[in-house]
Amino acid sequence: MKAGCLRYTSLPGTSKLYSDFLYHFDRVRPFYQRHPQDRAEWAQVAREVSYPAEMRHSMVAALRKYNGDSPNLHLLAQPGTVAVVTGQQVGLFSGPGYTVHKALTAARMAAELSASGIPAVPVFWLATEDHDFEEVNHVWACGPAHEPVKLTVDSGANGRPRPVGGIVPAAYPVAALRELLREFPYGEDVAAIVEESYQPGRSMGEAFASLLKRLLPRAGLILMDPMQPEVRALAAPFLREAVGLAPELSTLVMARNKALAEAGYHAQVHVEEKSSLLFLLERGERLALRREGDHYAAASRKYTAAELRSRAAELSPNALLRPVMQDYLLPTAAYVGGPAELAYLAQSEVIYRKLLGRFPLVLPRSGFTLLGGRGAKLMERYALRLTDFFDSSAALREKIAQRLVPPQLNGSFVQTRAGMTAAMAGLDAELMAMDPSLKAALQKSRAKIFYQLGKIESKAAREALRRDERANADAAYLEGLLYPHQHLQERFYTILPFLAQHGPDLVDRLAHQICLDCPDHLIVTP
Repeated sequence: MKAGCLRYTSLPGTSKLYSDFLYHFDRVRPFYQRHPQDRAEWAQVAREVSYPAEMRHSMVAALRKYNGDSPNLHLLAQPGTVAVVTGQQVGLFSGPGYTVHKALTAARMAAELSASGIPAVPVFWLATEDHDFEEVNHVWACGPAHEPVKLTVDSGANGRPRPVGGIVPAAYPVAALRELLREFPYGEDVAAIVEESYQPGRSMGEAFASLLKRLLPRAGLILMDPMQPEVRALAAPFLREAVGLAPELSTLVMARNKALAEAGYHAQVHVEEKSSLLFLLERGERLALRREGDHYAAASRKYTAAELRSRAAELSPNALLRPVMQDYLLPTAAYVGGPAELAYLAQSEVIYRKLLGRFPLVLPRSGFTLLGGRGAKLMERYALRLTDFFDSSAALREKIAQRLVPPQLNGSFVQTRAGMTAAMAGLDAELMAMDPSLKAALQKSRAKIFYQLGKIESKAAREALRRDERANADAAYLEGLLYPHQHLQERFYTILPFLAQHGPDLVDRLAHQICLDCPDHLIVTP
């Protein structure tokens, strides 16, 4: 497997906050405290984890009920063991490819902590409480030609804000996925794995968890579902305290948002004085709570703080409070996330300090673009880089077209341009000797001449491309593979087509490419 690096500053959509986190950490240290690549910081943050023995015993029992027994659960049961946590919404067919990349990064971090003498296990938080079904009800996949195909499921919720993990669709599009993967070498194997997980009658959360286990059998992941009754009961004291401190927590976050803005960064989550950072789970729905004086409002009902504290097990945290609750429940030393999650954590840090008195090490997930043999050959043939795809389809085809102009004609263009440059230089000297005021007119004429020559070159290149159907097909193939619908591959496709193409053991091969000391995006040729 070959791999090359590309800085995130070269990738579209990279925020200033994420860029500075990766490459200029001192600028963002006030928001994150510890450098993710400083090994001395790892030991320090692990020493700060204070995890009551009773909570450890109860949480391991809950996790064992959900996961079954495992060596890592036995390790987590031991005093001093810490957790490396990551997570994702429970999207159809494992969601975007970076879901797996997160899990692999967490597993590598746990392994490196353990090797350094800090026993650690990887934990994957299943975001089953989230109610945005539109984000998880579909997945993009492709066949060997890498033409994007969208697969979807229907919730039957009629727009009601229900936690997505408990939704049981009438049917999963397993047959459509199987047909799409059919011509890949390992298509049937991957389709069979998916079918074993996405069986009729299974909820989105159950099916997602089952598939993740099957895709990463050697990662040692411990899966955690916050909707599990035992977990909800353990989280109740934390949520009860959050209700009582809601006004202060909102004030702290608003001050942090202001500090981020003053430093030139963005706040991922908008918070105002009426924000409570909480939802209420009621009648199967997840309702946002807003503070109105001494009361809280959700939909058309109002609640006192005392009422909500008495119903703490029915409360659900928002994106800023969720990681803090997660680390109340777990002995978290490090959290692995993508750009959006790291932005959340810059805001959440003030909540951590208030409610837990500590903050975990924050680690960026590894990112991959998978090239494949044919893709690598085409990139070499047309002298392309991944960054060539970030401008526009027209610009990409123009670049490919330039490579298709006959060499003799290219040579003629070069000679013509050189001859004209020399002739113009000679004419410039003679005109200056005759009348210096003519220099401006010559410069204007020279620009027009070379502009017209450039237009002729572009037209010749486009004509070459038009005549070469194979090149057009190659351009479409590469766009579909590397930058589908103007998105990075890992943010768009599920990993399943790539497992179908390169084999289910691709996950293990990617795991070996992860380097925690390198923050760059990896371009991999399996």
